[in-house]
Amino acid sequence: MDTIGQITAAGLAALTAEARDYLEGGAGDEWTLRRNTAAFGEWTFRPRLLTGAATPDLRTTFLGVELDFPVLTGPVGADRLFHPDGQLAVARACAKAGIAAMAPEASSFALETLRGEAPEAVVFGQLHPVGSDADFLRMVERYERAGYRALVVTGDCPTAGWRERNLRNRYTPPAGVVGGNYPGEPDPFGRLFGNNQAWTWDRLGRLLARTELPWLAKGVLSAEDAHRALDAGAAAIGVSNHGGRQLDGTPAALDALPEVRAAVGAATPIAFDSGIRRGADVVKALALGADVVVLGRAAVYGLAADGEDGVAAVLRLLRDETRNILTQLGRGSVRDLDPTALRPLGATP
Repeated sequence: MDTIGQITAAGLAALTAEARDYLEGGAGDEWTLRRNTAAFGEWTFRPRLLTGAATPDLRTTFLGVELDFPVLTGPVGADRLFHPDGQLAVARACAKAGIAAMAPEASSFALETLRGEAPEAVVFGQLHPVGSDADFLRMVERYERAGYRALVVTGDCPTAGWRERNLRNRYTPPAGVVGGNYPGEPDPFGRLFGNNQAWTWDRLGRLLARTELPWLAKGVLSAEDAHRALDAGAAAIGVSNHGGRQLDGTPAALDALPEVRAAVGAATPIAFDSGIRRGADVVKALALGADVVVLGRAAVYGLAADGEDGVAAVLRLLRDETRNILTQLGRGSVRDLDPTALRPLGATP
């Protein structure tokens, strides 16, 4: 059986140098990118022995969506850069794994096409607060008509990140890989990731009050923004620094997670992304306050390596490692995880 490390290596080897840099690169000096993964190494496990726990139950529910495993795949756009089937393959793999996928606004495929490919899995629709009120509401209405069950609003892209790998390559993804939702648009990349700084929480909340779909505020790294999101009507919080791709020098998402959980209390659902690479990371994020984790690059490595089968292999390995760790921690369910499952590196036992 391939390991996640082997799948990652195979996926990267299958890409052109420009596509590799686009996928792997972060903002600035890439300190935050590195910090995202390093932060997991600063927590050790604190197992409890002979607890009587049987085979761990990995099932959970997030925003009313039942999941066999507390994992979602993230809204990674430009998906045909990595495999001809792009998010179609991701959707099929998620359906087979009993989890859900976030459909990206910047996908190579239209949101209606993705929803039709795997309607049981493609239930979260991602969009950006960009353009006019009418532009934004048109996207919301499309997600509503297509039968999506929740929205994911990415708030941390007022403009594209300063990604020096792309600047060195003078690289922008071709229009055909980001314009699935905007056929005929001359510059869909510029439309989505241009300067959109005029948006506020008040404006966002006023517009989203028109839909009955619950929505998640993605990109939150502080208690203050968590409170503002909830005041604007968000049903869930997405703790994320965009995989280190937007603003270098922000904390690792894992470092921000306890602050956000403390700010919103136990009842508010939290999705976590940025830095998840294996099952141990999943367990640590859940223990520190996440309800689900979201896979970005990890799923794309599988996609690039072997399409749907590659994504399915990543999901299977993450699920099996997560179950193995929970068993050894003496926890009978993912819902039993809390900070007592961990100890800071170097702390006295």
